[in-house]
Amino acid sequence: MEQRKKRKLKLKKIRSMKVSEERAEIKANPYRKKRKAGCDETVRLMKQAKMDIENFDKNGTTGAKSEDDLTVDDLSLALDDYNSDEDQGVSDAGEEEEDHLTRIFLCSRTHSQLSQFVKELQKSPFGNNVHDDVDQSDFRITMASLGSRNNLCINDSVRKLKSVTLMNERCLEMQKNSKPKSKKEVDQDKPKRPKKVTKSTCCYYTNHDGVAQLTDTIVGKIHDIEEVIKEGKSLEACPYYASRHAVTLSQLVVLPYQTLLHKATRQASGIKLKNSVVIIDEAHNLVEALNSMHSCLVTAKQLGKAHGQLSRYAKKFNSRLKARNLFYVKQLLYVLNNMMVLLKGMSLESGKSQKDSKENRQKSSQLLTVNDFLFKSKIDNINFFKLLRYCERSKISRKLSGFVEKFETDGVVPIITKKESSMSTFLKDIKNPVVPSAPSPKPSENVSMSSPLMHIESLFAALSSANQDGRVVMTHDDSGPAVKYLLLNPASHFQQILEDCRALIVAGGTMQPSSCLIDQLLAKTESEKHRSRIVEFSCGHVIDGKRQLLPLALSSGPSGVEFEFTFQKRSNFKLIDETGRLLLNISNIIPGGVVCFFPSYDYERFVVQRWQDAGILSRLEMKKKIFREPKKANEVDKLLTEYTRCVNNVGPGKQNGGLLLSVVGGKMSEGINFSDDLGRCVVMVGLPYPNSQSPELREKMNYLDRNMKCHTDGRTAGQVHYENLCMKAVNQSIGRAIRHRNDYASIILLDKRYSRPSVANKLPKWISNHLSSHEKFGTAFASIKQVNQLIIIHIFNDSITNIFFSFSTIKRRNPEFDRC
Repeated sequence: MEQRKKRKLKLKKIRSMKVSEERAEIKANPYRKKRKAGCDETVRLMKQAKMDIENFDKNGTTGAKSEDDLTVDDLSLALDDYNSDEDQGVSDAGEEEEDHLTRIFLCSRTHSQLSQFVKELQKSPFGNNVHDDVDQSDFRITMASLGSRNNLCINDSVRKLKSVTLMNERCLEMQKNSKPKSKKEVDQDKPKRPKKVTKSTCCYYTNHDGVAQLTDTIVGKIHDIEEVIKEGKSLEACPYYASRHAVTLSQLVVLPYQTLLHKATRQASGIKLKNSVVIIDEAHNLVEALNSMHSCLVTAKQLGKAHGQLSRYAKKFNSRLKARNLFYVKQLLYVLNNMMVLLKGMSLESGKSQKDSKENRQKSSQLLTVNDFLFKSKIDNINFFKLLRYCERSKISRKLSGFVEKFETDGVVPIITKKESSMSTFLKDIKNPVVPSAPSPKPSENVSMSSPLMHIESLFAALSSANQDGRVVMTHDDSGPAVKYLLLNPASHFQQILEDCRALIVAGGTMQPSSCLIDQLLAKTESEKHRSRIVEFSCGHVIDGKRQLLPLALSSGPSGVEFEFTFQKRSNFKLIDETGRLLLNISNIIPGGVVCFFPSYDYERFVVQRWQDAGILSRLEMKKKIFREPKKANEVDKLLTEYTRCVNNVGPGKQNGGLLLSVVGGKMSEGINFSDDLGRCVVMVGLPYPNSQSPELREKMNYLDRNMKCHTDGRTAGQVHYENLCMKAVNQSIGRAIRHRNDYASIILLDKRYSRPSVANKLPKWISNHLSSHEKFGTAFASIKQVNQLIIIHIFNDSITNIFFSFSTIKRRNPEFDRC
């Protein structure tokens, strides 16, 4: 044992020295050439398949064509031999010998947030501004930025695809076509045959020297994703794979949520967290991100499509499928068929019980445990662990995708059996598909993948999880029946990150309330042994809260109508009109932009319609130009540009800025900076509690009640979670306003419930410490008017002081400054 430990330590030291030497060599010569990258896994599978074909040729059986008339290219889509599903030692035996140097992994929600971090890093002493002295060059760190193909791909034929899934499939297919033909295969193609269409390849991926040079460029200097793309275009090399190659040579890796938190994506990107430091930014939505990543929705149409494609694939390559492959293909068909039968039964029951009424059939659902769903669909005898291992190693979803693109998009009519015909009739009964004569120009249209089997594999992975960690929801609405897996315990997926990394830092600007993170993600580390390892730290804002911030909890409006936006009362016209009168009053005294947040899109639309009928909307438009948040993401930039132009174009005889009507949890509530005049006031209408009748939310609350302890005040863990969801949404929305130390704003919370200590304590401390409650509108209006005047004076005085301080510093350092 001791000798083995010594040998491991020695190997680790040698690997560390090799990586350090390579880093030093890259810093000394960033444009050195590197050896060609190894073959992709897909290319290896093709090579193996063609070796089988050559062995098949030696037996003398290729002279007579088979009944399926399979060509060499067709057989490249056939499954490789799968001998044993117990062979677990082959998986990552070679990869385990790679280095495990200490790295820092920084992940955030969006690429724009990562880009902001990289720009600040470039300005720091650890960035590119370090002098080239020998002593200081050691401070420069090596960094790699990871992203999806949607962000890093520079191939126009791939980028034009609207779906990330389609982009991944297209990229892998072009890699497959990049393998050059051998001399024997060229000789076989010499006889006159009908000319085939040349398969497309990726010139950026096949440029191995360019990819190696781009990898060295990424490591040699800190680059943003946009800069990596620019370098990739100039070198005609793939930025996506160059960034992945740069990870092993980097000390810092920045990456989005999905790449780090999803195990399959993490493994595919070659990320190993052992002995590393993990920093998760924007961690306020970490629980929701994990839940959404590991939850999945599969429709009956996708199940039927996959079943039909796999049936035709098995029929086409029936002579090539060995016993083990045939066994698992039949298992997949069996599982898909039984799920479709179960959804068909649910569809018929729903139609009978609700008399096929379109209004009554709007939506119905059943919530089951994982075991109950397996028993009900009669697939409880299937070992999903072995089935998933087979899908992973055989790459059957990729093979099926290539089969569909080759045989079912070129006018080849598929053969449909009686069983498939009955299933397709069932799918047509659900909703008759309409084939448009021309493609729809709507940008929000969902683009379906060529084969949905890869997506269905995520459902198989969910069904192999523990019974208590999730629930299966069977829904039936206008789009047809579907089965959805709902994750209840995100700690089961987060635990591996906790065990592998050396240290974990979760950070965010508005982390309040933070109890949900500890309760739901770090519950297993809350034992007495590890309690001391959890450290909480919070600090104030960079602004002076007394002078630059005015948070108000307002209980009534200008006419004395009480503000209480509960679900039962918020449709009252008097309450809605009072909200409009309040916005009219503050629009007179607050210059620039005012951002008003509503609980939902439906309520915002209802309020605007009422204001229009009551004549309040036209009066508001005389004060400020009104902008409404769009539902489509591609319209947000245009609206923000117009809103910014309106706010900055303030003058005599013009409107006094703009009024932006936004939605909590929408496009404007997170990731948008309403700094300076864009957000001089933020108005929060009511408390945006989620729908308590949602079956998913109720099941989540029941799960927390069963597994978490009650709080000291008597509230259950489910009730606390329900309140936390609301307050986290509020904190994110009102935090859009103040974005730097010279900024100032007023925050008006319209609801008398904000005056309660239980609600106010869940606001960020930099807001709750200065929160004042007002029962009457008059005192609040006077405070807003007075503070806005004083703030402008203070900011002006601070600016003048800073200017004189700067001039005195320049004068002290440069005596000749007096001559100017």
